[in-house]
Amino acid sequence: MQAAQAESLLLDLGWPSYQQRTVDRWRDGLHEQRQDFIVEEVPISLIYNGVPHVVMLATPTNLEEFALGFSITEGIIKNPKELLSARVYHRSNGIEVQLKIPENRFQCMSDKGRNLTGRTGCGLCGASTLKQAIRQPNAVSGDLSLSAEQLRAALTNIKQHQKLNQLTGAVHAAAWAVPGQGVLELREDVGRHNALDKLIGFLLHTGKDLSAGFVIVTSRASYEMVQKTAWVGITMLTAISAPTGLAIRLADETGLTLIGFARDDQHVVYTHPQRLTHSN
Repeated sequence: MQAAQAESLLLDLGWPSYQQRTVDRWRDGLHEQRQDFIVEEVPISLIYNGVPHVVMLATPTNLEEFALGFSITEGIIKNPKELLSARVYHRSNGIEVQLKIPENRFQCMSDKGRNLTGRTGCGLCGASTLKQAIRQPNAVSGDLSLSAEQLRAALTNIKQHQKLNQLTGAVHAAAWAVPGQGVLELREDVGRHNALDKLIGFLLHTGKDLSAGFVIVTSRASYEMVQKTAWVGITMLTAISAPTGLAIRLADETGLTLIGFARDDQHVVYTHPQRLTHSN
């Protein structure tokens, strides 16, 4: 098959989010051959106004949302309307997302420089100086009130939404939950930052009220996760694992409620606890 024909076929079929593979499994000294589901990790090139900016390794789903979320949380554009177009092209060796943004925003990107080799879930992609990496979001504000019971219910509810992780056991999730309504939307990816960018892209694209809910991530709460959440004005981030010291300091400075080690039966509140109420 000629290269052009192969590329055309991939354009029609797209890259799958997982594959099946026969594996040898050993458990308690017993051997079996079985079909396993393996998550895909695909190079995703984000190209702004015809110029490559970064290549991410990501799960090839919800890429328009990913592009929007990344563009906003990395400070490339200021609002969703500035993403003038986003077109996804499946190539034989990866995926290109061709993005069109206003010329003044594109010119500002030259000051950031380019990082063309983003790791899986890279949270500082495109930054070439310390000043660019440590960006300070505006302070968040809002009267979100969440009970510990509602938090536990959302943490329990999140599992049934993690369809790809149920198959592969290899992806992170970022979920949007609203008090009294539970988990309303969830995005998955091999990279925790990618999953969060996909979720933020969805929320912005659909015009959700970002003061009405909170985010749950099935990962640690690193600095970049807090930065991305606060950047768009969300007031609470809950992580299944631990936060870092820099994440705690940023959450404290921006007014964001940061919760870690969140499980069905426990959680630790690190900053701004007033948004979470307890019956005892």
